[in-house]
Amino acid sequence: MAFQRRREQGRRDNKFVPKKSEYKEKTLDLRRVTRVVAGGKRFSFRCTLVIGDERGMVAVGIAKGQDVAQSIDKARNDAKKHLFKVILKGTTLAHEVDAKFSAARVLIKPAQKGSGLKAGSAVRMVLLMAGIKDASAKCLGRTKNKLTNALATIEALKKLKV
Repeated sequence: MAFQRRREQGRRDNKFVPKKSEYKEKTLDLRRVTRVVAGGKRFSFRCTLVIGDERGMVAVGIAKGQDVAQSIDKARNDAKKHLFKVILKGTTLAHEVDAKFSAARVLIKPAQKGSGLKAGSAVRMVLLMAGIKDASAKCLGRTKNKLTNALATIEALKKLKV
């Protein structure tokens, strides 16, 4: 009886506690995609995820999985591999920057402190995760696709110089 108690106590002491991530994350897009094969259709899920620490580190991750949870985990791991540092000037950007990715074109302009973040959907999420609080952004491309707009924003942020 004493042996069982000791063994149970040992189990309680060695519980696995997952480590809290220092990055915040937002799911931009989660869609069901279909692949047609000989036997019919195969469904999977594609997740587009933005992670960042709101202090300059940001990344976009894209992944497919058999279910929603698996695709989100894979997208998180993909984003962690592509993290990069954005050069900030206080709460805004150092200068105006624009970039193109596929059909998406994005223009990001710095703004005065306290003016807030004026940007739409995917661009807004990427800038928030990067820690940019005062800026103005415009999607100049014709596409509404969140994935390409987010990747165009990442390209624009990579162009920033001090």
